[in-house]
Amino acid sequence: MAGIEARPRGTGPAGQPPAVRRDRRPRLRITPPSRRTTLILLVLLTVLAGGGTWAVYGSSWLRATRVTVHGERVLTAGQIEHAAAVPLGGPLASVDTGAVRRRLLAALPRVERVDVTRSWPHTISVTVTERVPSAVLRNGSKFTEVDRDGVRFATVDRAPAGVPLVQLTPDTTGAAASLRVFPTSRLLQSAILVSADLPDSVRGRATAIRVRSYDGITVELAGGREVMWGSAEQGAFKATVLTALMKAEPHARRFDVSAPTSPAASGS
Repeated sequence: MAGIEARPRGTGPAGQPPAVRRDRRPRLRITPPSRRTTLILLVLLTVLAGGGTWAVYGSSWLRATRVTVHGERVLTAGQIEHAAAVPLGGPLASVDTGAVRRRLLAALPRVERVDVTRSWPHTISVTVTERVPSAVLRNGSKFTEVDRDGVRFATVDRAPAGVPLVQLTPDTTGAAASLRVFPTSRLLQSAILVSADLPDSVRGRATAIRVRSYDGITVELAGGREVMWGSAEQGAFKATVLTALMKAEPHARRFDVSAPTSPAASGS
């Protein structure tokens, strides 16, 4: 149309470039610290680090002065503290907790696990987990306690209550052949596995575990009752079956779970 002049894009009147808008907001300028300020900061940090090191290692504020013991059952706190041999009087931070743990495990076979921690400002805390006997073995006039992993960890004068005595009574007709295939150590391990797999309702009443052969294990219960267990295999399944069988036949004297898919009970 007449009277209208086309202008190129991005130009102002008469072809001049458009005005540039300036940002008038104030800009933040960061001034680096002076050399003097930097030196002062370094000196302060050095003093603080030195003071902290002195407080931890040189002062009497954070000294190891006492040992606390937790988790003991058969052992006494005094026995554990003596075996731990924690060095007292020095900086708490300098106590080698790993060395304390190793000393305890070496000196006290009854201890299965140990946790050694620092309790600021003055205490070393020792928490032990003792082994629990699953069976006992007769050792002359004494008894050897054995845990569920087969570890013989203590010899005592009297068998602990509720822990069955393992008796090896090999079948004389085939004892030699049986012991060649399954040595005494293997038979003992089988008996311990059976003891560990007994249901809670039965374990406290078990007086002995008699082992005639690898698959001829019998559990004797208080009151003249007995359980034919068979081998140590399928222990958890046999325990479940035995619990149900004893509820179904509460007056039976003899229970057989050697073949757990075909259990049996007899006598009254």
